[in-house]
Amino acid sequence: MAILSGAGVSTDSGIPDYRGPNGLWQRDPDAEKLVTYDYYMRDPDIRRRSWLMRGEHPAWRARPNAAHLAVTALAEAGVAVRVITQNVDGLHQLAGLPDRKVLELHGNARAVVCTACEDRTTTEAALDRIAAGEDDPACLRCGGILKTATVMFGQALDPEVLGQAMTIAQACTVFIAVGTSLQVQPAASLAGIAAEHGARLIIVNAEPTPYDALADEVIREPIGTALPALLATLT
Repeated sequence: MAILSGAGVSTDSGIPDYRGPNGLWQRDPDAEKLVTYDYYMRDPDIRRRSWLMRGEHPAWRARPNAAHLAVTALAEAGVAVRVITQNVDGLHQLAGLPDRKVLELHGNARAVVCTACEDRTTTEAALDRIAAGEDDPACLRCGGILKTATVMFGQALDPEVLGQAMTIAQACTVFIAVGTSLQVQPAASLAGIAAEHGARLIIVNAEPTPYDALADEVIREPIGTALPALLATLT
């Protein structure tokens, strides 16, 4: 079984859905610049504002919700499940799902990478430096520009991670797309790949998606109750 999890899975944990009808991108389109690679790399002020946004992000206070815990319970019940997530909050792992069962298509906001030497550190350490007075902390190894280990707008997905995700989509017998608009490519195409290879496609999302017509089942109920109920039947 494969589960593609999007932003809607984490909203019950207090993390906003940036792309939804009332999301940040709709309310403040200029905020996209803070997570757009070209703007980030060439403008120190964008980096300063981006770091401030990271420090204030609700992900640092968020805890796994019923949907995350239901996925972990499914795995602990012995069901072979892999999670392919568009989220960068690490909540699937905080809910107890092993790293090896989670593919993070867009990276993880809890780590920081140097764009020059690729040295990896923690976001917590970078935010501590900002709290101590640095507004655009540089790499301590080479002086390069630091960014969270996430895929920003304008960056390509890691081809190895995407390749693994495609292999899982092709091989699974059940593919659940939950809390995702299925509009961001190439992640959205995984639902189509799974359906084309014979998987039972189930979509759990509040709004219609471009792949609803391919789905065997579409569920519009709140994710926090709908996903645990669905996974319980599949277990």
